[in-house]
Amino acid sequence: MRTRDLPLDTLADKSYDLICFSHLRWDFVYQRPQHLMSRAAKERNVYFIEEPIFQDGETNLIVSQREDNLKVVVPHLSNSMDKRAVDSTMQELIERFVAENVPARFVSWYYTPLMLGWTENLEAAGIVYDCMDELSMFKNAPPELCIKEAELLAMADLVFTGGRSLYESKRELHPDVYCFPSSIDKEHFGQARTITSETPDQEGIPSPRIGFFGVIDERTDIELLDKLAQLRPAYQFVMIGPVVKIDEADLPRRENIHYLGGKSYNELPAYIAGWNVAMMPFAMNDSTKFISPTKTPEYLAAGRPVVSTPIRDVVRPYGEAGLVRIGQSPEAFAVALDEALKEDLSGHRERTDEFLENMSWDNTYYSMFELIDSVPGLTVEIGSAAAV
Repeated sequence: MRTRDLPLDTLADKSYDLICFSHLRWDFVYQRPQHLMSRAAKERNVYFIEEPIFQDGETNLIVSQREDNLKVVVPHLSNSMDKRAVDSTMQELIERFVAENVPARFVSWYYTPLMLGWTENLEAAGIVYDCMDELSMFKNAPPELCIKEAELLAMADLVFTGGRSLYESKRELHPDVYCFPSSIDKEHFGQARTITSETPDQEGIPSPRIGFFGVIDERTDIELLDKLAQLRPAYQFVMIGPVVKIDEADLPRRENIHYLGGKSYNELPAYIAGWNVAMMPFAMNDSTKFISPTKTPEYLAAGRPVVSTPIRDVVRPYGEAGLVRIGQSPEAFAVALDEALKEDLSGHRERTDEFLENMSWDNTYYSMFELIDSVPGLTVEIGSAAAV
């Protein structure tokens, strides 16, 4: 990661709030936005504004306090609105909320360019684009997404990317692009190494168990999962997570495939503790071309051998470091599972711990905000009244 130094005659002015505009809902899956915004809220007010929910009934904003300084803001709009009405209403709702609730200077932090049109009149002291996925390649991506991203890139002070592949894709599009791959809460997932009690819905599943947690969507290779269940009928495949953007009727149904539904972030270590191997059966398609799965270091911190399809940001660095086995075809993936089940766990965990030693969401957060504090709109001249 590159560094960015403050001019010698300036000083960071950290008295600003943070408004995060996100397509990911706070209460969906606990991942990058939640890790970073929760840490930001320990130092400043954070307002997490989501995309609208459409419903029958009145238009309003539902604001809920989640942590001392963090509020989640969810717009609710009428189903009857056309796009023009949605755009004008969202702009009005957001502008009014900011005017009434954010008295201090603020930084606008975007996870989706699609919210740019609703926020273009806000006077942010700094703009951050945290690009954690190539959203334009996801299923049902709006055609205007690429146009809005170009506009956001032109406005942003800083661009962060969620992995190396995304960084390589974006680094020529903006002068200040920084790579921040998904990090890890080692203590949280490390609990899986010592938990011995079984979760009620998993204890009846025989071993060996091959587990996955995460969103089950177009990025999941369900044909691979089906074939693996056929190739290794004695292995039990445990799938944890919500099913999104694909029909549940299309999921493979076999006696050795078990769908346990979504689980909270706090529950995950107890489930992983009952697995013999963790897997990442990602499809090799446009939607996975630039992903950097957060679950890779989480699985490793939990002390489990890992097998994945050849996702670029998994192969490099985890596969190259010998920490994750890679299998592209169903047959190769099945053989990799066989080998993982024979893994010397003590040796694997020793190598894993050494590799993950300096990885943490705390380090990622502090590195990001060192860069944010150097944005021209967030600095003051040394000796000025504001700096005294």
